[in-house]
Amino acid sequence: MPAQLLSIEVAPDLVDQVYRALLGAISSGALAPGERLTQEDIAARLSVSRQPVLQALRLLKKDGFVQDAPGRGVLVAPLEAEAMRKVYQVRGALDVLAARLAAQQRFRIDPKLMERGRRAARGRNVEAMIDADVAFHQAIYAASGNPLIGQSADPHWRHLRRAMGAVLQAEPQRESLWDEHEAIADAIAAGDVERAARLSDEHVSCASDALAERLAQQLARMASASASATPAKKGDKA
Repeated sequence: MPAQLLSIEVAPDLVDQVYRALLGAISSGALAPGERLTQEDIAARLSVSRQPVLQALRLLKKDGFVQDAPGRGVLVAPLEAEAMRKVYQVRGALDVLAARLAAQQRFRIDPKLMERGRRAARGRNVEAMIDADVAFHQAIYAASGNPLIGQSADPHWRHLRRAMGAVLQAEPQRESLWDEHEAIADAIAAGDVERAARLSDEHVSCASDALAERLAQQLARMASASASATPAKKGDKA
């Protein structure tokens, strides 16, 4: 007797489209940390039924991008500098491994990718800056020959993109970042395994410290501005 399978009520690709639309809005800051989300509102804004929205929100909750809101619905999860440090710890280990394996292959990163990154760093398009940064590291993951590295790094990059977007809205990307990328690429192309690994480790450590510090400063400014904008309640002392 053939196995009984339950019918699928919601097309997986529609759920994925809703998930990606919401994740993109969260990463860009269009949906701000702490903003309340309801199925009805999202469904109306995306012109879909509530069912794929419900499934997408469940996935976003599992991935840590939204959390239960008091009362009803969910809210966009807050950004936390210390949480980003922990994400960088994992990404750093993956980057070092990828650099070692890519250097063993003497992989040469496309010069056009490097130029694209430098051009983005000189501009003001935050999404282009982040896309170029991610593309550089994904090229090394692919060159490693181990597809598990890129697959493992992907969920961490989703959180990093969000933090990078928040920081880069206020402070442009430093072009010296691409000097570090260039050095890593040169070491990989030369087959210098240890140098490639060391530079990758230093690069991620530096990026982690810089982003966590700038994110903490920005969150503090936002908290201060929010407190200043909140009107005093009756009975509060000046």
